[in-house]
Amino acid sequence: MKTKLLRMTPALLCSLLLAACATPPRPPAVPVAAPLQWQAPLPHQGTLNGLNQWWQQLDDPLLVSLIDAAQAVSPTVATARSRVAQARAARTTAAAALGPSVDASASASRGFSESTGGLATTLQGTLQASWEIDLFGGNRATLDAAQARADGADAGWHDARVSVTAEVANTYFSLRSCERQLAVTQSDAGSRSETARLADLSARAGFQAPATAALARASSAEASARVTQQRALCDVDVKTLVALSGLEEPSLRRQLAQARAPSTQPTLFAIASLPAQVLVQRPDLFTAEREVAAASAEVGNAYAQRYPRLTLNGSIGTGYLRFGGEGTHLNTWSIGPVSVSLPIFDGGRRAANEASAQARYEEAAALYRAKARQAVREVEEALVNLDSAANRFGDANTAVEGYQVSFNATEARYKGGLASLVELEDARRQQLASQTSLLSLERERWSAWVALYRAAGGGWSVDDNRAVSAVASPVASSTSGQR
Repeated sequence: MKTKLLRMTPALLCSLLLAACATPPRPPAVPVAAPLQWQAPLPHQGTLNGLNQWWQQLDDPLLVSLIDAAQAVSPTVATARSRVAQARAARTTAAAALGPSVDASASASRGFSESTGGLATTLQGTLQASWEIDLFGGNRATLDAAQARADGADAGWHDARVSVTAEVANTYFSLRSCERQLAVTQSDAGSRSETARLADLSARAGFQAPATAALARASSAEASARVTQQRALCDVDVKTLVALSGLEEPSLRRQLAQARAPSTQPTLFAIASLPAQVLVQRPDLFTAEREVAAASAEVGNAYAQRYPRLTLNGSIGTGYLRFGGEGTHLNTWSIGPVSVSLPIFDGGRRAANEASAQARYEEAAALYRAKARQAVREVEEALVNLDSAANRFGDANTAVEGYQVSFNATEARYKGGLASLVELEDARRQQLASQTSLLSLERERWSAWVALYRAAGGGWSVDDNRAVSAVASPVASSTSGQR
């Protein structure tokens, strides 16, 4: 029986080594349908200007410097950078499992030895090696999963930077729009105050009723309150920028006062043929796709754990024994044992682990599909909002001009005694509402541009992940295209 077993051993080892060529099964790739074309109109007739030059086109150095400062102090970017380091460390650990491990040990002792009958000094040194041969690709699958998550972490760092950039830009444009609105309300308050002064003089002279003067004073007070409220809104935006950038508020206010406000009619980047590109140039979508790949690799690893494991050990040692003034050297080496672990019964644990890995893969695939649909939706919504704002801009300008002419005429008639104060206030109210609507539309247009920038991935592409060595260093300049 023993002889028969010895004859079977080489055949068993050969079958195990042949199995090393086997690859654990992986789930199929996740199909994601890309739109053939966008249903919403494309800005600038779809001509493509690089998203990477988006901020330079604004010709606003202050905004660029605020983006740089925000990225340098952002906890979101710092967290993403930390995750990159963690993912790379996990990838190194997984790669190490494919090769042998070597440990060294040394010892020294002195004491009484019965074999020598006296005091003896013993010195020992040993190198021990161990190597688990990856027969069924379980360790390779773990490395693939770690690599996929490292790629996803790199893209996640880019996504964090794009997100911070969009937040700073939105706040900055909100502040600039608020400042324009503040100028409008201050001008309106000044006009109402002058009207109230003239109405009060006229009432004292007996040319107007006291109720008319009271109406003018009420209108002036309302305008003054509106100025106070608008100034507070601007201060809130400034403090938000302080929190985002980490700059001192006095310094930021000086820079804001000195900088030129951005154009009210932005001509920014354009979106060309993005039907499928948006699915590969968004870092968050790329991260989700890498998570699917990692989950797929983990299915293979769980599958491999259900099959035999082969481990090879070896050691090299040297020793020195000194007794009675004489020393003796002892050298040893060994290869083996070669051990094979055969899973026989585990109560269904390995099968359950494989089923769990398969379920995690299906979850990751579902999330990836949902994120892809969300990406398409965000682009479509941004395009719709941008097109709507652009189409309404001309009408809003016409309304402002018309109401301004009407107010000027009513004011002239009022001063000539041909119009009542009620008519004047009604014309003023229409003029203020039209100016406010125009400024709100400008703010909406800026928001739509930033949303489109964010939805299109901020200029990032998959190729950028191959050159992300700067991720471990201080944040790269945002003027390089938000990469």
